[in-house]
Amino acid sequence: MKSLCTAGLLAALVLPVFGVARADAPSVEQNLMQMERDWTQAGLKKDAASLDKIIADDWVAIGFDGKTVTKAEVMADLKSGASATQSVELGAMKVRVFGNTAVVTGSDTEKSTYKGKDSSGKYVWTDVFVMRQDRWQAAASQSTKVEK
Repeated sequence: MKSLCTAGLLAALVLPVFGVARADAPSVEQNLMQMERDWTQAGLKKDAASLDKIIADDWVAIGFDGKTVTKAEVMADLKSGASATQSVELGAMKVRVFGNTAVVTGSDTEKSTYKGKDSSGKYVWTDVFVMRQDRWQAAASQSTKVEK
């Protein structure tokens, strides 16, 4: 019995040092999926401050229209009202982590307009996150509108 107690004590002292997560700590995957939900809510609420934290300054995306956009352009569209989202229903997401980089793939169905035109529909997307200064930020994105 003593050897089991010693082994248990050793594990309790050594495992945290080697990065074994506590059972109650949110996983990287859970954190990134929450960031995706926060990103969606920030877009709906036109919350530029929250988007600024989620999206890296050097973020670049390929939009549903095939054009490349920067963070500055997305923020300007949000503030001007050129991009407006009325509702979003997120689909399932998958997160794959590769050290300090993670790829999140997912889908959503939304009611939206872009520069005065209806952009509502179903989308599939990929977001690439990087760990910088102890926090995850979106570094690149791609979105495709799925035709019915």
